[in-house]
Amino acid sequence: MTKVILVTGGTGMVGQAVKTIVDRDPNPDETWIFASSKDADLTDREQTRKLFALYKPTHVLHLAALVGGLFRNLSNNLDFLRTNIFINDNVLQTSSENGIEKVVSCLSTCIFPDETTYPIDETMIHNGPPHHSNFGYSYAKRLIDVQNHAYHLQLKCNFTAVIPTNVFGPNDNFGLEDGHVLPGLIHKTYVADRDGTPLVVWGTGSALRQFIYSHDLARLMIWVVRHYDEIEPIILSVDEKDEISIKEAAELVMDAFDFKGDVIYDTTRSDGQYKKTASNAKLRKYVPDFKFTPIKQAIKETVDWFVANYDTARK
Repeated sequence: MTKVILVTGGTGMVGQAVKTIVDRDPNPDETWIFASSKDADLTDREQTRKLFALYKPTHVLHLAALVGGLFRNLSNNLDFLRTNIFINDNVLQTSSENGIEKVVSCLSTCIFPDETTYPIDETMIHNGPPHHSNFGYSYAKRLIDVQNHAYHLQLKCNFTAVIPTNVFGPNDNFGLEDGHVLPGLIHKTYVADRDGTPLVVWGTGSALRQFIYSHDLARLMIWVVRHYDEIEPIILSVDEKDEISIKEAAELVMDAFDFKGDVIYDTTRSDGQYKKTASNAKLRKYVPDFKFTPIKQAIKETVDWFVANYDTARK
């Protein structure tokens, strides 16, 4: 029987990465539908139901969310909390009503407790409050894990979640004010290189992150949709040894642009959490031989995409 996989948030960075991988190696027994906010406002229950009625999915990859970088989160925690709760509740409840075989939702490592031991793993999501900077987004995303277990216990639904680390790649939001750190660095370096001005990096550059290329994440998400059958979530991350500092990330971006200008670290800006080191031990048990794209190559491909698509890229 043909699977019909509805991807919410299908025109975002991760959705488009999934589309790239699916188009590259299509499965004749799968039909993938990439829905965007133009197809339905997922904060509205009736619009969500109409979307499901239109496409009649058997599986859902739930990527739709209100997202933003550190500084946008700091000033809009209520919006991130309410909007994401509405979206998630509508998608999961409508999936339940329609007998969807599997829902895979997307969480984030930023939802983990601020004060914790490292590396973090899937058992630690609810062990304490998240970082104050994005508590609204974090609690809304944590609630997906709670809902997945409740739907399974009461209605036997097969709902699960993946937890990626810091994702980047083509089709990202490269906004200077509201984007995440790596796309923000790419846009800033582009402008500094074009205008002959110094590159200003927010923070000290000492914070550590595990960056995962969107195309690698897409390959893993497709594997989860097809083969992962636990309700418990699974972290999708590069290995712990591949964690790098923001300063190292900035230097890789500068290398990709061949940027030779001055660099200033604006230490009046927050670093956010110092580290969020995640263990991918569970993932490695399932796919021990998975090969991630080297970070230098992935950043270069993302920079090349941004330069080629500068006029239309989200920024």
